[in-house]
Amino acid sequence: MQIRKVTFFILGKVLKMATLLFALSLISFWLLSHSPVDPVQAYIGADMMQVSPEQRERIAAYWGLDKSMPEQFWLWFTSVIKGDLGTSMIFRSPVSSVIAERFTASFALMAIAWLVSGFVGFSLGVVAAMKQRTWMDRVIKWYCLTLASTPTFWFGLLLLIVFSVWLGWFPVGLGVPAGTLAEDVTLFDRGWHLILPALTLSVVGVANVALHTRQKLVGVLESDFIHFAKARGEKGFSLFWRHGLRNVAMPAISLHFASLGGLFGGAVLAEQVFSYPGLGQATVQAGLQGDIPLLLGVVLFSAIFVFVGNLIADLLYHVIDPRMRNERMV
Repeated sequence: MQIRKVTFFILGKVLKMATLLFALSLISFWLLSHSPVDPVQAYIGADMMQVSPEQRERIAAYWGLDKSMPEQFWLWFTSVIKGDLGTSMIFRSPVSSVIAERFTASFALMAIAWLVSGFVGFSLGVVAAMKQRTWMDRVIKWYCLTLASTPTFWFGLLLLIVFSVWLGWFPVGLGVPAGTLAEDVTLFDRGWHLILPALTLSVVGVANVALHTRQKLVGVLESDFIHFAKARGEKGFSLFWRHGLRNVAMPAISLHFASLGGLFGGAVLAEQVFSYPGLGQATVQAGLQGDIPLLLGVVLFSAIFVFVGNLIADLLYHVIDPRMRNERMV
């Protein structure tokens, strides 16, 4: 019965996701069709003056840009249903290949930032709650509230100026050393270039987890069973480990999974600041050069990415929390 309930829940979510993807595709295509960027002109680039009107028309016909917007959308949508996201105009490669290649680099960045921000945020939230109304609690709350209002790109620029320009400890940007052949790039080189972008995302992502964990744990510490445990002589870390950890860990993990959308958006800004060759930088390039197939592919992929994070968060709540097992999943 429980498996059947979860199955229907997932199917309902997938149906909603399919509807959302269609609506998102339609709105995105409409917005891109009203963009001031001319895809043909962006495709030709600096050679625009050397291209005749006939050649321009042939280029537009090759990419299907000579058709009306409804026709363009229908051709693209039917291709997507068949599993073909089209060809990127600026990378001259299938959109699926570009996304797969660039997301590999972005995934390493986001995975490190996600793990570090989750661990640090949870730890800070626990310390703030256990030391409630002390100077440590006030410092941690001030730190988290400051981070929550700090733009990702500004913090990235600050780290770049201090640690790369002034101190010279880390490279200024890119994903590998400039001028190095691909076969000569080591894992250490990639990790060294990954530190500052990952640190940017990690530090900014700490705030939500820390504040949420603190609030949850404060509520737990004020409950009757905690007062009873204290009356029996339990205190400090032992009290948290035996009675508090289980009550705050899963909500924090679920919240962290649900924050993948913000992490994805932050990665776009961080990659742009550090010229990191990930999916975020490819998205910006596609937007500036009017690469409609790549932009639409990234929109669909990012929506699915966020959807998976939210689905995992919902399933974790349902599987772990006994109160939700007895309720109908909606």
